Amino acid sequence: MTARISRPAKTAMQSGTAKTHRWLLEFSSEKARTIDPLMGWTGSDETLQQVKLWFDTEADAVAYAVKHGIAYQVELPQDAKRRTISYSDNFRSNRVGSWTH
Repeated sequence: MTARISRPAKTAMQSGTAKTHRWLLEFSSEKARTIDPLMGWTGSDETLQQVKLWFDTEADAVAYAVKHGIAYQVELPQDAKRRTISYSDNFRSNRVGSWTH
């Protein structure tokens, strides 16, 4: 079973950057999920899918995987493509350009 080491991206629901500074080690599934014939729920007998380990640095996550003999794959984070601004920046007195409707 291989693990994926990544730094999660900012959630689209909020403008904050919480939980984007730590690195996450999570295991990928080896088998497909099965459908329960009685209830119709999907499930799996792989419990490692539920394990999520958080680390302060990428090096810590890689060292943990090496120490425990876990095959891993590192996914580098993508930087934000646009500059984040706040709503109040629309009404600054030193704004470049005029603000009209």
